Amino acid sequence: MSQSAGYGELIISALVAVGIVRGLSKFLDLPQRLPRWHRLLNYIWVPAAALFLVMAVFKLRSPLIGEGYWLLVLFLLLAVLLALRHYRPARTLLFAMAPFVVYKALELLLDDSNGKLPKAYDAFMDTTQGFVLIWLVTFIFIARSQKKALEKERLLREEDEKAKHLIEAQNVELERLVAERTAALTTQAEELRGALTELRTTQAQLVQSEKMASLGELTAGIAHEIQNPLNFVNNFADVSVEMLDELREEQARPERDLDLEAELLRDISQNLQKIHHHGQRAASIVKGMLEHSRASTGERQPTDLNHLADEYLRLAYQGLRAKDKSFNATLVTDFAANLPQVEAVGPDLGRVLLNLFSNGFYAVRQRQLRGEAGYAPTVSVSTTSQGDEVEIRVRDNGLGIPEAVRQKIFQPFFTTKPSGEGTGLGLSLSYDIVTKGHGGSITVDSEEGKYTEFLISLPINPAG
Repeated sequence: MSQSAGYGELIISALVAVGIVRGLSKFLDLPQRLPRWHRLLNYIWVPAAALFLVMAVFKLRSPLIGEGYWLLVLFLLLAVLLALRHYRPARTLLFAMAPFVVYKALELLLDDSNGKLPKAYDAFMDTTQGFVLIWLVTFIFIARSQKKALEKERLLREEDEKAKHLIEAQNVELERLVAERTAALTTQAEELRGALTELRTTQAQLVQSEKMASLGELTAGIAHEIQNPLNFVNNFADVSVEMLDELREEQARPERDLDLEAELLRDISQNLQKIHHHGQRAASIVKGMLEHSRASTGERQPTDLNHLADEYLRLAYQGLRAKDKSFNATLVTDFAANLPQVEAVGPDLGRVLLNLFSNGFYAVRQRQLRGEAGYAPTVSVSTTSQGDEVEIRVRDNGLGIPEAVRQKIFQPFFTTKPSGEGTGLGLSLSYDIVTKGHGGSITVDSEEGKYTEFLISLPINPAG
């Protein structure tokens, strides 16, 4: 072997080592996790440069020098991985590299002075080399998969944090708007201040309560629902201001167009009627939100179940849409005409319906994610009057509930959702509200992979 060949192998080893170190630093995020090791590894070429000078000065030609440098690099990488053993991909890489380092050390020990392996060990070392390379490549792919999984988990956590911050920002903005309107509407100042205080108190209680596990969906739904009437109010108000300016200009002219003035007055009147209509709609949404947030007093009042079911169906849908803009579903309502009002605690029944609707949308979304051809997510609600009782049916064409699970769904803390997506208290609380709070019944009918239907029966005039 020529002296230049020995130099070349050492230079190639140094370049390969620098490349591996850079790749490993990026893969394991060493600048943040181990900044000192990262700075040290940036000088991995220094030992190679020193060996190069020694070879040049003493005119050494042994290839063992390059192999020794390569073994030094491997031991340094093992030390880095050992320092990061708490990190799962690093632990996997440590497991992957250990046989390879042992093999290289054994090869260095068995090589003669010319860097050649004795023939007696050729078959054994070739077999061992194939094994350790397959081992190394396999576990590198495993570490890469683990890295992707951890990165995905990190992104999910970041998305959850962003969603929490968004909800907090919406709550802050909502409180600011309420405060501004309170100042403007002086005749209702005291009433709105009391409502706002009650809202803040109940919000703090609901955040602590498992009854409001779906508070995020409700808040997002309300925000979407209230935005439309507010946009209409603002737009019609702006147009009316422009028409008033145009009317003043026309009245100031020497030759006035009375037909144009009459037309402008009619348009302004129509705009004011629309502003009033959409203002009443916004007030209705805020009133419904306050009623839902207010802690239940247990006082029963005549309740329109058609209106209650329709309101909470849209709120639950908009709440899920706020989390996933790509989700769409068909909402089907079949409300009985002239349905008698039921003596009930409206906010409590609202929580029951919100829970059932939220579960229905979750089920159809999970089935949609399976990618079934021609599948159309659908959630429906219907009401009927049966003698002295009123029935509410909530149906979805989602995943369905297996027979073995169906008997347990009303038990406290039982849930079929993945960890972190359900508390297991929603249906249990709904069952207590319907049966113990209103003297009614709630049952479930389902076929796995096709549909789920909940039937709520409520007496029109419950005893007690």
